[in-house]
Amino acid sequence: MNISSIVVQTLPEHVEKVIIDLKNSGVCDYHLHDDKGRIIVTIEGDGVKEELEKLKVIEAIPHIIAADMQMAYSEDELDEHMEVLNNRDAVPKILTQDDVDIDRVRYNGDLKKREDMVAFAEEFDAAKEREQ
Repeated sequence: MNISSIVVQTLPEHVEKVIIDLKNSGVCDYHLHDDKGRIIVTIEGDGVKEELEKLKVIEAIPHIIAADMQMAYSEDELDEHMEVLNNRDAVPKILTQDDVDIDRVRYNGDLKKREDMVAFAEEFDAAKEREQ
């Protein structure tokens, strides 16, 4: 189970409406807000993919300017991913091959692109299953 806090930003005049929409969304728990339009919620999920899907629901609520994960806690997922990483070669095989098709090389380090993060989470989980 993963738990993450999210800071939601809206204009002060929309705070009450956004809070109602967040509470009715079914994807998060409301905790508090301030007079500047900042709202704190938490989400839970079985993994990163589920949390990112819930974050997208929050981002789609009208009058939300931004919704960003601030803190995250993962019970089991981190241990599982660390086991996969620890059992891999330090240098991925694709980087040691001279005849690699450049179209097969993918960069997943940009955390600002949430669509890519969903794909990255799926790909990481698939790699974990292939390793087992």
